[in-house]
Amino acid sequence: MAFLFQKFQEAVKVLAKSPTFAKQGRHLQFEADMNRLFLYTSYKRLGKNAEEADADEIIDMATKASVAEQEKQVQENIHAQVNTVCTYMDEILRPDPKIADTINPSSERNTAPRRSGLGLAVGMTPSSHDNPGAAVAETKPLKRFELSQKLKDLTGYTLEIKPSQIQHKEAGLGLYLDGEADVGSVIAIYPGVIFSPAYYRYIPGYPRVDLQNPYLITRYDGTVINAQPWGNGGETREIWDGWTNADSTPTQPVLNSEGGENGSDRVWKLLSKPLNRARVGGKGVVLERRNPLAFAHFANHPAKGADPNVMVCPYDFPLSEKDMRTYIPNITFGSGGDVAMKKFGSFWFKPWKSSSKVVDVPIIKSLVLVATREICNEEVFLNYRLSNLKRRPSWYTPVDEDEDRRRWS
Repeated sequence: MAFLFQKFQEAVKVLAKSPTFAKQGRHLQFEADMNRLFLYTSYKRLGKNAEEADADEIIDMATKASVAEQEKQVQENIHAQVNTVCTYMDEILRPDPKIADTINPSSERNTAPRRSGLGLAVGMTPSSHDNPGAAVAETKPLKRFELSQKLKDLTGYTLEIKPSQIQHKEAGLGLYLDGEADVGSVIAIYPGVIFSPAYYRYIPGYPRVDLQNPYLITRYDGTVINAQPWGNGGETREIWDGWTNADSTPTQPVLNSEGGENGSDRVWKLLSKPLNRARVGGKGVVLERRNPLAFAHFANHPAKGADPNVMVCPYDFPLSEKDMRTYIPNITFGSGGDVAMKKFGSFWFKPWKSSSKVVDVPIIKSLVLVATREICNEEVFLNYRLSNLKRRPSWYTPVDEDEDRRRWS
C-alpha cells in the first residue's frame, strides 16, 4: 500500500509540472493536496484488516472521482475520526452521577473571562450580554495531563509540547506525538479565532499581521485562523471568546520573522491599525480548554534534509453536531461567521451516488493535521510552504519549491 501511495504522489508531481496548468498553480496544488488527503484518510478508514482489493479500489476512485467528490469524502473521513475522539473525551470527562452532588460546580466553571491579551490589544470590552444563555456543564476535575493520558489509552496516541529537536536557535518548542498513529490519522486540531476575508482588518497587527505572531495559518479559501489567543490551552472547560489569559500565552518564540521591527514596519503600524473588534461583537462559546489535541500550532517546519510527517486538511465542522461543539477549539470572529454548506445524504455526501434531500448546515471552518505516514513517538513536522515572493527566515528550507510557488500563485 505504501508503494501505491508513493506512485500516486509521483504522478501528481509530474502533472503539476505540466505547462498546461501553469496559470492555475494554486488550484492545481489544492487538487493535489486533496488527492493525497483522499488516499490517506480513506486508507485510515479502511482499518488494519483491509484487504488489498479495498486498497486498489481507493486508488481507482482517486483517478476517477472529481475533486469535489474527493473533497466531500475527505470531510466525511475526517469528521468520523473527530467524532470518535470527541466521544472518547466526553466519556472520560462525564461526571459520575453518584458523586456529582459532592463536586463543587464553581471549581469547574469560568463564566467571566478576564480582560487581557487579545481583548486589550484590540480595545475590546467584555460584555455580559454576549452569550447570556451559555452554561458550562459539570465535568470530572481532571487535569489536562490526566485527560491526555486517558485519551491515549483509547486512541493509541496523544500530544506533548517540549523543546524541538531542530538544531536552530529559533526552533523553540515543538509538537511531539506520544504513542503510535497510522497513516491518515487526525493528529491535531488548529485552535483559535477564525477570520473570514471580510474581517481581515480585525486581526491584531493588521496589515502586517505576522510580524509578531507566528500562530497564523490560512486555508485555501482565504480563511485565517489565529491560534495565539488559545496559547497552551487551559485546565478547565469555560466560556471562551478569543481573549488570551496571561497564563496561557504561547511560549514559542517568533518563527516567521527575522527579529525586530524596521522603519517600514513601524510606519505600517501607524497607518493601518486594526479595526476595533468591539464594533462587531461576538459570543463566547463553551469550549474544553483541556483538549489534548488542540496544539497543531506548535508543529515546526522540518529542518534541512528532513521530511514532514503531517499535512494540513481543511475541516468544516457542522454546528448541527451540538454534542461535539465543546471539543472543537475554535470560534468564528464576527456576527456572520457561520457559513452554510451543503449536506448530502446521511452526512455531507454518499460517494458517487445520487444524494438525498439537500440541507443547509452552518459550519466552522477549522483545520486539522493528518499523518502522511506512520508516526511513532517522534516530533511532528509540517511543511509551512512559505511564499517565495517575500523574504523568508533563515531557518526555512523549502521541502518542495514548486509546491510553495503553486500554493501562493
